[in-house]
Amino acid sequence: MASESQPAIERPADLTAAWLTAVIPGGAIADFTVERIGTGQMSECYRVELTSAEPGTPQSVIMKVAATDPVSRQTGVALGLYEREVRFYRDIAPRLGGPLAPCYHAAVDTSSGIFDLVLGDAGPAVVGDEIDGATAEQASLAVAELGRLHGPLLDDPVLANAPWLHRAAPLDQAMIAPLYAGFVDRYGDQIAPQYRMVCERLVAAFDGYVAQENADDRIRGLVHGDYRLDNLLFGTAAADRALTVVDWQTVSWGPALTDLAYFVGCALPTQHRRELYHALLRSYHDALGPGAPLDIDDITDGVRRQSFFGVMMAIVSSMLVERTERGDRMFLTMLQRHCDHVLDTDALATLPAATSPQPLTPSQHDELAHTATAEPLWSESWYADFIDTAQGLGGWIRIGLMPNEDTAWFHVLLCGPELPTVAVVDFDVPLPADPWAVRTSAIEADHWAEEPLQSYRVTVHAQGQAYTDPSALLRSEPGTPVDVAIDLAWATDGTPYRYRMTTRYEIPCTVSGSVTIDGRCSRIDAVPGQRDHSWGVRDWWSMDWLWSALHLDDGTHLHGVNIQLPGIPGVSVGYGQDRTGNVSELNTVSVQETFGPNGLPTEAILTLQPVDITAAADVRGHAPLLLTAADGRVSQFPRAWARFRTTDGRTGVGWLEWNRNQPTPQ
Repeated sequence: MASESQPAIERPADLTAAWLTAVIPGGAIADFTVERIGTGQMSECYRVELTSAEPGTPQSVIMKVAATDPVSRQTGVALGLYEREVRFYRDIAPRLGGPLAPCYHAAVDTSSGIFDLVLGDAGPAVVGDEIDGATAEQASLAVAELGRLHGPLLDDPVLANAPWLHRAAPLDQAMIAPLYAGFVDRYGDQIAPQYRMVCERLVAAFDGYVAQENADDRIRGLVHGDYRLDNLLFGTAAADRALTVVDWQTVSWGPALTDLAYFVGCALPTQHRRELYHALLRSYHDALGPGAPLDIDDITDGVRRQSFFGVMMAIVSSMLVERTERGDRMFLTMLQRHCDHVLDTDALATLPAATSPQPLTPSQHDELAHTATAEPLWSESWYADFIDTAQGLGGWIRIGLMPNEDTAWFHVLLCGPELPTVAVVDFDVPLPADPWAVRTSAIEADHWAEEPLQSYRVTVHAQGQAYTDPSALLRSEPGTPVDVAIDLAWATDGTPYRYRMTTRYEIPCTVSGSVTIDGRCSRIDAVPGQRDHSWGVRDWWSMDWLWSALHLDDGTHLHGVNIQLPGIPGVSVGYGQDRTGNVSELNTVSVQETFGPNGLPTEAILTLQPVDITAAADVRGHAPLLLTAADGRVSQFPRAWARFRTTDGRTGVGWLEWNRNQPTPQ
């Protein structure tokens, strides 16, 4: 049973002999040594060799802690990976026998991401190899032990209602489609035609398939989520267990045969799997125990339907982890074996009809302020912009609340080709008690949705700084003091669009009101603009991105984002909508840009697909910021408004934004 009496350990350097003595059964620990093992990205594992004169004390244990890298740690927190693994060992593992290491300590702080697991050492053991495949004996052992894990928990009413096992899956058809496009672009001719057909059928029917497999009449159970050879330790003769299953960070509650289908589909080369297939399913069934709500026909049918899980994992995982030569071999092996499994069982016949996912729209409730979760980098942001080409004036406003840091950001930037850039920038506003009002000695601002999803208004009276050289903002230099007053209203001029992958929506608008700089008032009358509202975990320094919002003179509105995470292909999202508000979702957003030595963009050509638009930017105004994290990471945040001309001759205006993380000084 895992101890909870001792606090979580953040780093191995925090270990003491007294702490180890308190959590590990046996006697007093006199001394210990620590050695890093494995190459995990979200977590780090260490073997702790123990010195004790007391009999019965383990010679070594394994300690697992959160990643040192702040980006990886925040990802682990946001996805609930640390909490899930701790809760598995604390709440579920004690109910099970079978291939689990004993857990001596399990603790997590869900707000900071600090967690630790202290587990029995599975060694001496051999790690399975996904590419080489399992022996018949290893495969038989793995499915039988999986049955022992699953049997006691099938359709368990307590786990069926455990919130921590039911985090919403972020993957849907609109997300897997661009990931598959990247997969094809990367591996091309290495994908056999029959395997490409399987992938295309799955991607085209993905939303319907997920809904079908999560129907109420399906048997549900515990899902490891990554039950494959690389997470199985096969004990040698001197080991305590013949098999130890590790890495429970993706554990969930779902279709009961997911793990079995995933393992059987790839653990063996295709011909070997065909020869052993029915025997392996029978071994799993026998291990479930008496009274299991699944007979062998249920298992055969469930594995057939869940054979697509491995195809999906080959596509998605390859696009979301750092690319390596071995990784390429493994993902292509996975694709081949899992697609063979699909074809051998005629699983394609179980897929629903192909559909095109409909664009999502926000609800009126989304316009409200939201309750923060515990993640340190949770924030809520309201953004709005406008462009008045006749007066050569563009501007953007952002109010960002970070309740877990007890602070807020407030930004107003105004610029144009014949104007200095005017900036009201405060990264240290005390967190407002009222999310709709910002008050400091230099800022008085209010914002509100006058009619949800239809009209939004911002008023500002503030002291700002004027810059004849806008790049000075990227160097945190002071400008010339200036007074700023704004009273603007954004009226919806299209279809509000809600993101699938995160809690955010964008709305094309027309903007009216007034902007006053040092007493000089500019009247704004129904000019193009954009606004958005987002909430959730955001780490500005973990990724680069391009954001764009264009408004063409023929009434077309375009919005595209390309997100670049380190080591993986870019992810694109956005829309094109015509003058009547018909929305087409984007799967490719790319840009060719040039930046000057001062960090400001000088040229940009934006390409959006499948709406088949390429637009060249004539930059007219710069409104950048420098973003500095508490830990010293720095990102340049150049924003610019521009006139655009498309290759088919249309014209318009819009804003471009880049988040450009800078190298960390060594």
